[in-house]
Amino acid sequence: MTIKRVGLIGAGLMGHGIGKNILEKDYSLTVMAHRNRAPVDDLVSKGAHERNNPLSVAKECDMVILCVTGTPQIEQIVYGEYGLMGAVREGLVIADCSTAEPHSTVKIAADIEAKGGHFVDTPMTRTPKEAAAGKLGLMTGGPDEVIARIRPVLECFADTIVHAGPVGSAHQLKLINNFLSIAHAAVAAEAITVAAKAGVDMKALRDIVMAGGAASTMFGRLINVPLTDDDSAAQFAIRNARKDLRYYTNMTEQLPVASFLAETAHQITVMADNMGYGDRFIPRLIDVMMQVNGVKK
Repeated sequence: MTIKRVGLIGAGLMGHGIGKNILEKDYSLTVMAHRNRAPVDDLVSKGAHERNNPLSVAKECDMVILCVTGTPQIEQIVYGEYGLMGAVREGLVIADCSTAEPHSTVKIAADIEAKGGHFVDTPMTRTPKEAAAGKLGLMTGGPDEVIARIRPVLECFADTIVHAGPVGSAHQLKLINNFLSIAHAAVAAEAITVAAKAGVDMKALRDIVMAGGAASTMFGRLINVPLTDDDSAAQFAIRNARKDLRYYTNMTEQLPVASFLAETAHQITVMADNMGYGDRFIPRLIDVMMQVNGVKK
């Protein structure tokens, strides 16, 4: 069954770019707003159809993409009133691009499979810039034949697609990836704060770190804050980082595996959120660390 009609639930910072690229490849697109009205209005102006609940979206589509905050939102979209479950039928594919808890993904997939549909995990990496350019990285979890069927749609907005294994494995991979990324940001924020208090030249710090073994993508993004007060290189909210690290530590506890560094990084994001930085981008962990340590910017 060829995918011709695609649904998108959650047209936010990332979802807007996904939807734009799907429309540009001449698929029919039906959207439902998550929080921000502007991206949906833009997609509708480009030819998308809008519906006001998940059930209506799924009834009109061969495939539905979810791009929402996390597991509670996904479960509500699937099981809630006017949820996707009411429209599941033979051949319907639901692809979850969100960052979610793997155990929930496996349960949802089993429930949808029992009604003839498929639920696969397809979480993303990279930023809204790459989403708009159609160059996201995707991890996929699910049966080979289902992933192959939806791959042409995924290729509309991703240039890197890695198959992780069965349902749930892509969300596991995503949590590990995000732990590494957020923990790197926390380490970089501390190092930059120490450098600021010691009076180290920030350009010199950037040049030496990025030329050696201590270099990381996150350090390269965060160092722009003390240099130019620019946090746009990592457009990921601290509150979302807090959520992702909690999912990661939940996973490590269930395995079980000791995760000392993840617990520390998680508590840094909790502190930042409690200090009012939850909606700020992850590079603002530098501002948090400087405020805690009495360092003037």
